[in-house]
Amino acid sequence: MAKECMKAREVKRAAMCAKYAAKRAELLKAGDYEGLQALPKNASPVRLHNRCKITGRPKGYMRAFGLSRIQFREMASKGLIPGVKKASW
Repeated sequence: MAKECMKAREVKRAAMCAKYAAKRAELLKAGDYEGLQALPKNASPVRLHNRCKITGRPKGYMRAFGLSRIQFREMASKGLIPGVKKASW
């Protein structure tokens, strides 16, 4: 389980990125790089990091499901993810 502060920080970054998205696009279109430098660091989408929706784990993230590999495996074994079943041969 990730620390609650790490999950909250990621949510805060996502909100700030969304807030400044239009302004950032406008500055990029105009080629105003000094204006881009004046924006807050966390307003950049590059600083966002994918985290598991359940545990907040940053590594082993499966983008298609929004889960870490560990949570994906547990949920798939229990049949909680529609359309996913364990392969056997």
